[in-house]
Amino acid sequence: MVRLPTAVALFVLLAASSISVSSEAPGQLKQNPALAVIDSGSWKAIQRGVEFRKMTLERSEPSHSIDLKLLRFDKQWFAPRILRSAQFQLKAATARTFAEKSGAIATINANYFDTEGKPLAFLKVANQAINSRVAKTSLYTGIFSVKNQRPLISHRDHFLPEQADEGLQSGPLLLLHGTAQAVTGVSNRASRRALIGIDQEQRLVIAVADSLLGGLHWPELQEIFTAAPWQIQVTDLLNLDGGGSAQLYIKTGKFEEQVTGTAEVPVAIGLFNRAN
Repeated sequence: MVRLPTAVALFVLLAASSISVSSEAPGQLKQNPALAVIDSGSWKAIQRGVEFRKMTLERSEPSHSIDLKLLRFDKQWFAPRILRSAQFQLKAATARTFAEKSGAIATINANYFDTEGKPLAFLKVANQAINSRVAKTSLYTGIFSVKNQRPLISHRDHFLPEQADEGLQSGPLLLLHGTAQAVTGVSNRASRRALIGIDQEQRLVIAVADSLLGGLHWPELQEIFTAAPWQIQVTDLLNLDGGGSAQLYIKTGKFEEQVTGTAEVPVAIGLFNRAN
């Protein structure tokens, strides 16, 4: 073993310490160093074709934590459907009520709506157009649609309503074909978020970011859902109605998980066993 002179050894130790202190903390977001993933969680199978994951993030300014709960569905076993509370003679409902009434294994809130529960942009359910207008305002840049039980996320400018069995317009569209989309003309304040995405293996991902004191910004979401360390890596990602509307529910076997909102919603997206 070769021994270094004391002065040299001390220099090496101090240099290593300096590098350690100045390096970026593990889990720290490049978009915002004040936000870090403190527990990335891991995908856990809860049923054949369904996985659940919980991530915990922490914001330093102001100090608070954010839970991001995600569900991932294999298209071989599950298919999405758009649900309206009116189908169950209700003006609005919680994600849990939607699941219980429809038989969906999981549900998440969907599009934006007015005080009367009417959709503010395009909505088509079970081949019936509820609102046929594709809105051109800065918020509604994305469409989630279903054709022959296959989900698709597209930009509203490239969407043809007649090619969808079901569809809803929301936004902003955050990712498309693996590319982050510019978000302009829309407030970027941190908020509770509800999201739907499709990953590289064509699995459907739904998620809700929940926090009592805030939430997430658009660039933060784009990084979290694409960065390699966290292994979500969706290619397409659409923001759904957030804030008090953001909610998610799943129940399968003995597993049950939910994020409750502060308001009922008129439309939800449900995930169903293909056998149903």
